[in-house]
Amino acid sequence: MRLVRLGLLVCGAALFLWLLATIGPGAVVQAFADLSWRLLIILVFPFGLTTLLDTLGWRYAFRRDTVPFRALLGARLAGEAFNLTTPTASMGGEAVKAWLVRPWAPLSEGLPSVIVAKTTITIGQALFVVVGLVAAHAALPSDSLVVRGMEWLLVVQVLAVGGFVAVQAGGALRGSTRWLQKLGWLSGSRLESVTQVNDELAHFYRREPRRLALSILFHFLAWLIGALEPWLILRWIGLPVSLAEATAIEAFSSGIRFAAFLVPGYLGALEAGHMAIFAALGLGAPAGLSFTLIRRVREAAWTGLGFLSLASLRAQAPPPPKNPSSARARR
Repeated sequence: MRLVRLGLLVCGAALFLWLLATIGPGAVVQAFADLSWRLLIILVFPFGLTTLLDTLGWRYAFRRDTVPFRALLGARLAGEAFNLTTPTASMGGEAVKAWLVRPWAPLSEGLPSVIVAKTTITIGQALFVVVGLVAAHAALPSDSLVVRGMEWLLVVQVLAVGGFVAVQAGGALRGSTRWLQKLGWLSGSRLESVTQVNDELAHFYRREPRRLALSILFHFLAWLIGALEPWLILRWIGLPVSLAEATAIEAFSSGIRFAAFLVPGYLGALEAGHMAIFAALGLGAPAGLSFTLIRRVREAAWTGLGFLSLASLRAQAPPPPKNPSSARARR
């Protein structure tokens, strides 16, 4: 998998450099000049608000509120920074989040919470793509390749999320655990931990419909607020677009990230996808590339903040609670 991710990174970098050479750096420099001091606003808003909403979505993925919101926010920033900069297919950061909240929630609760949150954020994304499809139909011809691509991405998302939720809620992960046990790959404390995660997931989906609905709602609202970013950026670089067009751009962008989750940082995929939808909307491919690079500056700033949060949480967090069984064993 590391070799695959490395190969995708190299291909993405090559595609990015080719697109930049084709368009020319002049258009990108001009876009940053037009944005000027407003780049400072883009660094904070609306992404700061979407991060707060996504953190609330993760909070309600727990069965109970045991982790302080500030710790959840820091752990989320650190995990997302880890996802963007390491070859883990956007999953290594989820384990980092669960590990960072151990002082307040054991791994038997933290790991199920990040799995549930990953599921609910994808459900919220699918709902947002539905909104984006409506907006795309209003802004583009119905036979547009962009619209058709969004429709297929929505179908894939619905099937993937539906199957994943059914597996978690039905306790099917327990069957996988039994097979791993038979093969000798799980035993002792590892088996007990995986079983606890399976039980926690099944319990959450069956007995916590309110928290599940709130988690989906906050993630969906985060996706909706995210549509303000292309709307503001494009207006400030001299390309005023409607909210419907901005929503279509954001929905298509989220679909690209879903499809290209194996590509580190979605390098090359986002640039090419944005250039395609910008061309389809009549905004021009150079504007699509400029928009992507402006976003990458904001992304780099928040990634740096995420690693600062990682260091801070590791230094300030209280020690994790002791395991009673291990304490009895020592006595």
